[in-house]
Amino acid sequence: MLRDSTLVSFLRLCDELDSPYSVNKSTNTVTMKWGGSRILFRSLDAYERLRGTNLAWFGVDELTYVKEEAWLRLEARLRDPDATDLCGFGVWTPKGFDWVARRFREEPIQGYELIEARPFENRHILKRTPDFYERLKASYDENFYQQEALGKYLNLQAGRVYYTFERKEHVGEHAVDPAEPLLWSWDFNINPMSSVICQRIRDVVYVLDEIVLQTSSTPEVCAEFVERYGEHRAGVKVYGDASGSHSSTVTGTSDYQYIRKFFAGRRSLKGVVRVAASNPSVRDRINLVNARLKNANGERRLFVDRGCRQMVKDFEEVCYKPDSGQVDKDRDSKRTHLSDALGYLLWQEIGGLGRVGERARRVV
Repeated sequence: MLRDSTLVSFLRLCDELDSPYSVNKSTNTVTMKWGGSRILFRSLDAYERLRGTNLAWFGVDELTYVKEEAWLRLEARLRDPDATDLCGFGVWTPKGFDWVARRFREEPIQGYELIEARPFENRHILKRTPDFYERLKASYDENFYQQEALGKYLNLQAGRVYYTFERKEHVGEHAVDPAEPLLWSWDFNINPMSSVICQRIRDVVYVLDEIVLQTSSTPEVCAEFVERYGEHRAGVKVYGDASGSHSSTVTGTSDYQYIRKFFAGRRSLKGVVRVAASNPSVRDRINLVNARLKNANGERRLFVDRGCRQMVKDFEEVCYKPDSGQVDKDRDSKRTHLSDALGYLLWQEIGGLGRVGERARRVV
């Protein structure tokens, strides 16, 4: 990613400024012809490898995704004897009240300077896409929009996980439409084994049913599904936890292999398995569910039938661990499974959120 995006953008800028350079692709190093400055493009995943480097300056992209120790290590390497000015900089999108907020905003150290860009200040994006921020409102829930698009510092990793859920607004009577396919999503867990059945009508997803069986197995859940929906003829799409592709159950085969065989023996159900190679990050999955429950425009595009009691309990009771960004899965063993399954479904069926500057990479 460093080579394919950051380096490409840097070289394009050099060309626009008519500043000659040479590139060593094997070491990800650029040498400027004027002045002889040598620029190293490095990841901060293994920041200890920078110990022996003497730097005149450094810049870090997406600083909130970097450990504080990495920043301190870089500061210590500002010691190039030929440099007349030594400096480092970082750019970031707020990510709650983390070490970056503390070090640069709340308890700034002498010699640091913080420049906070105001909303809608990125004229380059707005020139190409005038409605850029309005589009994001439809994808993000209100709090996430305030953080990612407007750069506000919020604590999104405390209290209820699904804070946009309101029982009065989201729970009602919703029947299965026999003309639409069923969306069946799994979270593989021996006790309880949990799955959720939904339908998507245009851009709205309805959670219609849940199968929660104690001390169960994949064959038992499939049998229960046939009992309830064996006559459905509009098709079934299966989603779920990517780990089901390699984990084993009492059948001696992977969960999804068994489900495929299950549908092969019941062709009238028209079942198809659509599972990603890997799961989205927990944070991305939660943000997507919250945005579907209620986005920054106040639109609700996810509703739950009142018979899905365990799903409602998830939405109302799943919380973060105190002083942590981790979902509390220990407080109640029954919680998180159905909401996880729903998150996998939405990620596959709807797609991930758009991005405002945030990228899954760490760059010097």
